[in-house]
Amino acid sequence: MTNENRHNVWPQPMHAQESNYTIARNVLADIMRFRIVSSKKGKVCSLPCEACYQPHISKIVTSILQGKPVSFVLPAFPGKSPNPSKVLGTLPDMAERYSLVFLNDLCKSIEKIYPPGAHILICSDGRVFSDIIGMKDADITAYQREIDAIITRLDLTNLSTFNLDQLYTGQDFDCMRQELLDVFGQPIALLKEKVRRGANEYASREDREANRMYSGITKFLFEDALFPGQLKSRNEIQKDAKVRAYGVIQRSNAWSNLIAGQFPEHVRLSIHPQTCGDLKLGIRLSAESRITPWHGVALDIGGAITLVKRHEAEKLAAQLINDENGRPDYYKL
Repeated sequence: MTNENRHNVWPQPMHAQESNYTIARNVLADIMRFRIVSSKKGKVCSLPCEACYQPHISKIVTSILQGKPVSFVLPAFPGKSPNPSKVLGTLPDMAERYSLVFLNDLCKSIEKIYPPGAHILICSDGRVFSDIIGMKDADITAYQREIDAIITRLDLTNLSTFNLDQLYTGQDFDCMRQELLDVFGQPIALLKEKVRRGANEYASREDREANRMYSGITKFLFEDALFPGQLKSRNEIQKDAKVRAYGVIQRSNAWSNLIAGQFPEHVRLSIHPQTCGDLKLGIRLSAESRITPWHGVALDIGGAITLVKRHEAEKLAAQLINDENGRPDYYKL
């Protein structure tokens, strides 16, 4: 459940020489130190950029006027990739812990700019499309519970979670997914048309985003299906990934629409690259890598942690380290 309500409001007045707008800009600049942008058919800008600030400024100013923490929402942490060459297993490990601490520390860094700080609501989307990408619902349940346990255990008070299970209680998972599509989904035929138009140099922002997302999801699905023992050719896997990508995006967009309705006051973050002025801010989940923890493992190199794919760590002959329960946790060089 979310824990945003337990934050106190900021009782002290603003400095006379510093406007709410300036504070909001500085908050955005702090977050955007870790942004990821797309250079494909879109403008890549450098900070400060008014076009990138504008979709989010008013929400942050509203929080400042109310003296409350700035609220962000991030669809992420769906569940581990089904490809064992990328991850250690189905449960969160040091890769997730590292990224969660990174996000919590990012919120705390904002306190230097705006004392009430910030809060990130993590909207786990694994349940939304698990049946399409080959993840078991039981694994999604266990993954979600462990993410919550990590947040509690490490006292990451600037983070909380939200998932489909909390909204559609008492239903089986297939019914949850169908209700989500019935209320918030769009026909795949419309999505295919957006993706097609998005390849055009003069496409709208929405169509370019659809095309970018399709390319990215297809790549992930292709990689996830390339595991030892699978019998399909690369060409067959690629064709299958292209078909399944539309289903994943349809579900993901429905989830995004639900989140926008449920949390309209939150600044919207994304793990996917965004272009200048998009309605979402693309951000990394660690300072060193663009790999997400559910598509990789943590690698300790002389005390510094980075995220890599499992086969990359093994290629380096890194030592596998188990946690206190004997479960594989991370690699060490």
